Formats: sequence, C-alpha cells, structure tokens
Amino acid sequence: MNISQQRGSTERSQVRRAELIAIGRKLFADTSYDALSMDDIAKQAGVAKGLIYYYFKSKRGYYLAIVEESVAELVARAGSDTELPRAERVHRTIDGYLRYAEHHQAAYRTIVTGGVGFDSQVMAIRDAVREELIGAIAEGAYGHRRIPRLARLALIGWLSSVEAITLDWLGHDGDPDRDTVRDLLVRTLRRTLDTIEEFVPECPSPEPA
Repeated sequence: MNISQQRGSTERSQVRRAELIAIGRKLFADTSYDALSMDDIAKQAGVAKGLIYYYFKSKRGYYLAIVEESVAELVARAGSDTELPRAERVHRTIDGYLRYAEHHQAAYRTIVTGGVGFDSQVMAIRDAVREELIGAIAEGAYGHRRIPRLARLALIGWLSSVEAITLDWLGHDGDPDRDTVRDLLVRTLRRTLDTIEEFVPECPSPEPA
C-alpha cells in the first residue's frame, strides 16, 4: 500500500469512527451506561458489534470516547466569544453549560459524579472541564486566567454548587426553566466575585453589565 492509499484508509477510518461516536451520542444522550449492552448498541446503531470493538476495544472505551467528544464542545464554547464584553461572555458560558447538561444528561451525570464507580479517566475529563470553566470565568471577570489561590478556591466552591444545582435541576425535568436557572447562577457568581474582592483586593469585582 502506497502513502496515498494509506492516507485514504486512515481518513476513512477517522470518518467511520466519527460516525460511530455521533451515533453513540444519540444513544447515550438520556440513557445510562449500564442500561445499554453492546448488543443493544450495535442493533440500534445498525452495525456489527465487532466494528465497535475494532475502533474502541470495549463498551467502556466507546463510552469514554463519546463523553470526551461531547465534552469537547462544552470546553470549546467556554473559551469562545472572546470578542464579547466580559459580562456577556460569562453569561454565555453559564448558558452554554446548562444547555450542554440539558441535551447530554447521561454524559453530564457521568462527568460530574465520576463515571462508572471510581473511573480515573472520567475524573480526568471532569477535572479538565472544571479547569477550563474556571479559566473562562476568571478571564471573563478579570481579563486573565491566572488568579490568586484564594480567588480560585472561591470559584471552585461556586462551580461545585453549580454542579449540584444542575444535577438537581435535571432530576426535576428542567423545572424551573433554563433561563431562570441561568440567571440564578449568574447572580450567585456575582456574589462570589464580590466576596473575592473583599478577600483579594487585586481581583476587583467587575462592573455589572
């Protein structure tokens, strides 16, 4: 096989893998990891079970690939819209976070709760998401991501409350509506930023939009 043929084969494999992940995202959107067997997945995807094993080695490998792919969208969204005013960027970051949780409920619960048992790979994904969100909030509030340790602790506390609120919100079928929850989280963030300023004067709370 020449270089051109190898490149074509690799590209086809990448496309096929991406197609399987897209199918899996739909299957796992509102279905837990344990609720679907590999036979179920293959049947609903309309593919041979061996094809999934070929690309992902196992059900767990397939699921982790799906989680990583969907989380990549959330992380990309958090770091986007850099041309917007800071307050609006923070607002959009929180709104995007809730939209992601709403439309990828099973994956969101997996990330926040640590996966199937204590899954170090899922925990690593969760930590990466947290780091990106804290960075995005800090940049939106202060114009940079490097902040003092105490300010970071306060934002971690706020983000932990966001996770708990979001899980409870999803458990009650999205009641109240997403806009109300978003506004609640934005206001609690405002209080957190005001408190940070009290303890860390070099991190002044930004002016309200």
